Amino acid sequence: MSAIGLVEKTTAYFKDFKTWVALDSTNLSDGQQLAVKYFTVAVILFVAQILFGLLAATQFIWPGFLFEILDFNVNRMVHINAMIVWMLYGFIGCVYWLLEDESQTEIVGLKLGNIAFWVLTAAVTVVVLVYLLVQIGPGKDSSLWFINEGREYIEAPRWADIGIVVVMLIFFYNVVATFTKGKWSGIAGVLTLDLVALAGLYVAGMFYMTNITHEQYWWWWVIHLWVEATWEVLVGVIMAWSLMKLLGVRRKIVQTWLYIEVALMFGSGILGLGHHYFWIGTPEYWLTIGGFFSALEPIPLVAMVVHAVYDSGSHAFKNGNHPALAWVIAHAFGNFFGAGVWGFMHTLPQINMYTHGTQWSASHGHLAFFGAYATINIAFFYLAIQHWRGGIWMGEGTANAWRWKWAIGLLNVGVLGMTIAMLIAGYEQSFIERAVEGSTWGGYFTAQNHPSFQSAMVWRLLFGVVTAAGLGLLIWDLLTIGKGETRKAKIIAQQ
Repeated sequence: MSAIGLVEKTTAYFKDFKTWVALDSTNLSDGQQLAVKYFTVAVILFVAQILFGLLAATQFIWPGFLFEILDFNVNRMVHINAMIVWMLYGFIGCVYWLLEDESQTEIVGLKLGNIAFWVLTAAVTVVVLVYLLVQIGPGKDSSLWFINEGREYIEAPRWADIGIVVVMLIFFYNVVATFTKGKWSGIAGVLTLDLVALAGLYVAGMFYMTNITHEQYWWWWVIHLWVEATWEVLVGVIMAWSLMKLLGVRRKIVQTWLYIEVALMFGSGILGLGHHYFWIGTPEYWLTIGGFFSALEPIPLVAMVVHAVYDSGSHAFKNGNHPALAWVIAHAFGNFFGAGVWGFMHTLPQINMYTHGTQWSASHGHLAFFGAYATINIAFFYLAIQHWRGGIWMGEGTANAWRWKWAIGLLNVGVLGMTIAMLIAGYEQSFIERAVEGSTWGGYFTAQNHPSFQSAMVWRLLFGVVTAAGLGLLIWDLLTIGKGETRKAKIIAQQ
């Protein structure tokens, strides 16, 4: 094909694509169109998370790779921050998507919501560019405000922190004002209370204290309570609404389960924060409080598994969106094993003394974040795609169903493979570095140079490549699934 012919064909393709988007957009409400914007950025940041994770994993094996160009600490920082932000984008998108349906009215202040989206996206872009191009600054307040706050996992400079809180407050206003104007429900009440905590807790990460124990004490309010309290409740809301749409589960049932899960999550998760206070200089009573309530944290996750499996089984797994239901089931089990089982393995102080700060913690983090949060976002993406394409059938007999099946398989195998590789490395570190060598510098380097640790890091990289392949297939499927499908999914009446 000549160059001119290729250009003409590409131009025609994009014209068709723009026409398809314009036609499909007529199926979306204004709130859902805003949700699609959040979903789009979420997927882009998901790609960034995997890319920078692969770079960091490569540098763990070959430390000289991109040295003084993109150092390991920068790649790791962008990898973790991209993960947090893409999941937050996904959650916000999910809420905007379900808000009008749940409240039975249009979204109040949607123009403000659209402005907040563009402001947040511009801020994220600037912060990432600063991370990559500037990286460091002098030890002055100006660096904290404009370059990097230097606090692990929440490195965003102070101006970006303020922007995040403002965006969360606008989001909160959209939700509360819409439910106030429209219809309140159990889901609405839980969501509203959770968003108060979502915006409020972030403030705990916006100030410094000169005492390192005090500093870490408040820092963990953001790191732990955002993830193991507010995010888990938000996920419960999203899953409850999704099960009603996917399976026609009765509202009374999902809301009852939601109340139980929320009570258990807050009951165990808030004081479960204590397992982060074991070794930072806090009073000894945190060993008992943290150990006891952390041991209770898997209970609400068991409830979510029972909830999802029971509802799916009672409906014989019959629905018109197989990939969405598959990802919901993956979420239920991934949340239980990643956040629950892998967390419980090293949450008691007698064990945590040897495991904290090792690859064991990273193992838990990878499986927990993917199993608890990535999976439910992906499930919702498929729900949104189905409606965007006009409520088409995405069940048995869907063309090219192998793509979503291979995507879910590769992503889960890849993440589980990385998890086990890091668990092996963490066990080796806990034994050699902590138990045998007594947490000395010599013990640290002995553990890092042990063949089992180094081979585990190679396996982590290999399974990271598998994960990347699964993500590529997932994006391909999200862009193409249902294209040309004429069958309509059965409309499930909300009860």
